[in-house]
Amino acid sequence: MESSTRREIQPGYQSGFANEFATEALPGALPQGRNSPQRAPYGLYAEQLSGTAFTAPRGHNRRSWLYRIRPAAVHQPFTALPSHRLVANFADVPPTPPNQLRWDPLPMPAEPTDFIDGWVTMAGNGAAEAMNGCAIHVYAANQSMQDRYFYNADGELLIVPQAGRLSIFTEMGKLDVEPFEIAVIPRGVRFSVALPDGRASGYICENFGAQLRLPDLGPIGSNGLANPRDFLTPHAAYEDREGDFELVAKMNGHLWRADIDHSPLDVVAWHGNYAPYKYDLRHFNTIGSISYDHPDPSIFLVLQSQSDTPGVDSIDFVIFPPRWLAAEDTFRPPWFHRNVASEFMGLVHGAYDAKAEGFVPGGASIHNCMSGHGPDADTFEKASNIDTSKPNKVDNTMAFMFETRTLLKPTRFALETAQLQAHYFECWQGLKKHFNPEQR
Repeated sequence: MESSTRREIQPGYQSGFANEFATEALPGALPQGRNSPQRAPYGLYAEQLSGTAFTAPRGHNRRSWLYRIRPAAVHQPFTALPSHRLVANFADVPPTPPNQLRWDPLPMPAEPTDFIDGWVTMAGNGAAEAMNGCAIHVYAANQSMQDRYFYNADGELLIVPQAGRLSIFTEMGKLDVEPFEIAVIPRGVRFSVALPDGRASGYICENFGAQLRLPDLGPIGSNGLANPRDFLTPHAAYEDREGDFELVAKMNGHLWRADIDHSPLDVVAWHGNYAPYKYDLRHFNTIGSISYDHPDPSIFLVLQSQSDTPGVDSIDFVIFPPRWLAAEDTFRPPWFHRNVASEFMGLVHGAYDAKAEGFVPGGASIHNCMSGHGPDADTFEKASNIDTSKPNKVDNTMAFMFETRTLLKPTRFALETAQLQAHYFECWQGLKKHFNPEQR
């Protein structure tokens, strides 16, 4: 039996990135003057949620104080759940081929599947237990999470919806997220996902390492790329529900479940800078050349996870939004290239300007360290003959890239699924020889 004095969680947002927020769902629920008073208002419990080491420098320290109906420790013991499609230690995957790899979208599941059960790992590097590297998943779900809640001890989740909206009810408030937006759920934050459209699919980058942050702008100046004010963090909201619920945890790539007799989304007030947030990619302020040459894709950087090597990130989240191309006497699409970095690309909407066909919304590709790639034959011919005295608009598109400094290792599932395009390499075979030593 379930009893409830539920307060409906409605979306409400505060703007800014990693700000020191303070928010309460009931007036006076935030204690004044001290974080852990002897008796908190409304009979609440004080609990600190730390996302970084206690002694991290002040500018990097992330933590929030939560004032909740019951502490997070109140639940039954966890028992293991089967999870054959998740990987968190990439020392255990098959050898990584140097081939360029591309996939069609994975099909929607035939059986009822919620957001958590709909994950499958495509690639990654490092290991969750070492808090280093990442895992890249795709998700496909056709059912809301029902009396089921989840948290991830392995890392923070960067969620990129491709089709279908997500209503993400977190213990710190609600995020409504649609395609063209992203959501980031920090490590350890508990949440549940409803599907307003009945089904949803997209991509997830699970970051095992340093938390995502906005890049420094350097010579760009004080404005541009993703602006902090466009990031939205939820207002406090809570559920006061009692009954039979399930709490699912992910630790070192394995799923665990515990019975819990109340909703864990029972935070009535919180303050701090460790919280979920969302961002609308359509607000990105795109930078580009207005004279000549095609700049590096780092000009499209939205978020980064820094490594222990200055200037070399563990993860870069880069987008390719609608934009004007105006560089003269320049090959305007991405040129042919080989990188020390490894790239996982996805497509949210439309078409990607470096591929004429085969790369479709919901699909994905991997171009690993030093694997040659770039525009296909049709795109090359078109871009080589376009009139560059006139600007052209790249429109009806939203592509993205998870770029890492470490090799992206495809999982066994990714290498064996029927969605792997066996003939992807053929898109470059039509590139003709134009060399003529007698004619400059």
